[in-house]
Amino acid sequence: MRARRACSLLLLVLVGATFLVPSASTDSIGQAASISGNQTLVSAGGVFQLGFFTPPGTADGRSYLGIWYAKIPGPTVVWVANRQNPVVNSSPGVLRLTADGHLVILDRQNVIMWSSAAPTRNVTAAAATAQLRDDGNFVLSADGSGSDQSVAWQSFDYPTDTLLPGMKLGVDTKAGITRNITSWNTPSDPSPGAYTFKLVPGGLPEFFLFRGDTMVYGSGPFNGQMLTGAPALRSSEDFTFEVVSDPGETYYSYSIGVSSLLSRFVVNGTEGQLQRFVWINGGWSNFWYYPTDPCDSYAKCGAFGYCNTDSNPLCSCLPRVPAAVAAAVEPPGRDGRCRQVCLTDCGCRAYAAANVSGGVNGGCVVWAVDLLDMRQFSTAVQDVYIRLAQSEIDALNAAANRRHPSKRVLIAVLVTVCGVLLLLAVGYCCIWRTRSKRRRSEMAAPARSGADDVLPFRVRKDQRLDEEWNSAQKDVDLPLIDLSVILAGTDNFAAHAKIGEGGFGPVYRGKLEDGQEVAVKRLSQRSMQGVVEFKNEVKLIAKLQHRNLVRLLGCCIDEDERILVYEYMHNQSLDTFIFDEGKRRLLRWQKRFEIILGIARGLQYLHEDSRFRIIHRDLKASNVLLDRNMVPKISDFGIARMFGGDQTTAYTAKVIGTYGYMSPEYAMDGVFSMKSDVYSFGVLVLEIITGKRNRGFYEEELDLNLLRYAWMLWKEGRTVDLLDDVMDGSSNYSEVLRCVQVGLLCVEVQPKNRPLMSSVVMMLVSENATVPEPNEPGVNIGGKNTSDTESSLSLTANNVTITAIDAR
Repeated sequence: MRARRACSLLLLVLVGATFLVPSASTDSIGQAASISGNQTLVSAGGVFQLGFFTPPGTADGRSYLGIWYAKIPGPTVVWVANRQNPVVNSSPGVLRLTADGHLVILDRQNVIMWSSAAPTRNVTAAAATAQLRDDGNFVLSADGSGSDQSVAWQSFDYPTDTLLPGMKLGVDTKAGITRNITSWNTPSDPSPGAYTFKLVPGGLPEFFLFRGDTMVYGSGPFNGQMLTGAPALRSSEDFTFEVVSDPGETYYSYSIGVSSLLSRFVVNGTEGQLQRFVWINGGWSNFWYYPTDPCDSYAKCGAFGYCNTDSNPLCSCLPRVPAAVAAAVEPPGRDGRCRQVCLTDCGCRAYAAANVSGGVNGGCVVWAVDLLDMRQFSTAVQDVYIRLAQSEIDALNAAANRRHPSKRVLIAVLVTVCGVLLLLAVGYCCIWRTRSKRRRSEMAAPARSGADDVLPFRVRKDQRLDEEWNSAQKDVDLPLIDLSVILAGTDNFAAHAKIGEGGFGPVYRGKLEDGQEVAVKRLSQRSMQGVVEFKNEVKLIAKLQHRNLVRLLGCCIDEDERILVYEYMHNQSLDTFIFDEGKRRLLRWQKRFEIILGIARGLQYLHEDSRFRIIHRDLKASNVLLDRNMVPKISDFGIARMFGGDQTTAYTAKVIGTYGYMSPEYAMDGVFSMKSDVYSFGVLVLEIITGKRNRGFYEEELDLNLLRYAWMLWKEGRTVDLLDDVMDGSSNYSEVLRCVQVGLLCVEVQPKNRPLMSSVVMMLVSENATVPEPNEPGVNIGGKNTSDTESSLSLTANNVTITAIDAR
């Protein structure tokens, strides 16, 4: 009997324990269970985990209840309950569900350290449950059914520093809930920090990043299609967002098309930025961030001023759409009489359409305050109509008349100018013929020693810059660096400072006056790339900003000197790694994949996301530089072309580029487009995977170059054989196969069959993305056993990177 009683008592204790402690795989707790110590809840699909954690770097044993990604080490915390009241004294906290429907955190003395807000509906004590869902939402169900109608409280209504897909950022006036995200105080302290991103009610929906009480960035008002301060933020198949503005609720929310893709939107207090991260191949990749440039600073140019990164100085007087939180929104039904509404209101200073899809018939936004936070973008965002006094209009008309004089004056001026230009043209032809003869004689002279490759020091005649380049500086926001600074930083272009040479000329390592290391490109007098290419590179790259593009710091124009100053890349160019027997062993697969992805993102920015559509035309391994952390940066924009408007294709009678990377249609017919860059990218992908040059690789027995060899292995199911033989068994073979498949798609014969770079990026980052079957690669022009730095015409004694052939 005693044995039976003992067994019964033990069974009762065990049964009671099962109610008090949730099992390792449970996703919910009721009133009979709790969470404490190392116990956690895991969502049904194993995506998120809830429990107590101690931030890294804390020495006093503080613990917090949080939610993090279950399968990502770290952890990456996305929500914290008691961020202002940690459990201290090294005692484990306890999470319980009370009978009145509150979730509470207790310390060792049963003191309540945190409590959830009052439930929004009556709670059935015996049936209520708190469940962690796969979207990261911790939901209190009043009746335990888990239905949306039974939700009495949810963590999504009380975000911390992170906005997950499906969460709302804004104000719910009906429920009395304000949903903001606020940065952590420090990486080891989740208490509220200095930065908060939130909706500012009033006027059109607009969201602001605050540092304390100071506005530092505005998203721009929502005009029915976009947030006007972030025109690059647009919905796509993989990322969609919405801004809802109703009488009872106004909010921003986003969703991800691929359910397996983990994405989070964070206020980073360390950087003072809004950042969107996506989990890719074992790490968080920063897809975009705001603010991105000086013009993103709130009210950068003050009242009635607008900011333009393409101008110098940045600020000008009017028109970006101004901040609209202090504006009045007139409802539809005014028959489009926004102009009359403004004119009949003495306080009106400007008006615009409330919704661009409906024009002014969809309602008006009327400003009766100073216009702030305006910016001009390269593409149209929204028109704003400014109210002016009649005297100001008369002054503008007078200025316009001065700019458009009478026909007689114009004819006289044109005749005079044409005569002067004719005389100048004759003189220029004479000078050009003289210089051409001298240049041919210099090139015909016998080759001298290697030391003579260093250009002679050119003495400056005076300190003046010619008028052409003074005006050119106004077109780009780029500082001019004095030649004396460059001479001092490179030891007068000393041979020991020289780190390379390309079609532009020699490249030197140097330092600026503040000690910053730089790479100095000096235009060679014998270079086939001249002043045109120099100006092209300056004007293009100065307007581009992306972490995978090399940054141009300044330029120097002095007499016949043409010099570009870049940020210094400590690991030099990609070709020095992947084609070097010793160095390429340092590039394990994970790093090679990151480099491929970085190049793809840089090219996507040039083609689809920058202010201008840029075609690089010379993408190759030697034009991809690597920084200290081996982050790839596309460089050398000397022969790049800018496409305007809806232009997608162009033709040139002079093909310039590098054999082995040129697409067939460009090499043979002079036709180039985004798809010709995509072809070059595909070649580069296969070179990174194999560690072999496209033009240097040749299979003698099968009479195949690298592209056709890769195609053969793909058809035979032996794609893994392409992987560089210096790699060990740690490679992710599914990624390798996907990269080869994407690379072959990029080098297809027909340009129309090659994917856009945005599709390339998505195919690379998503394991579940559908990747089409590739077709046979295009014919690759050029002979075998030659490097990408050799010129087909042997233009100079150096093996330069430029190739010039006549189109057929």
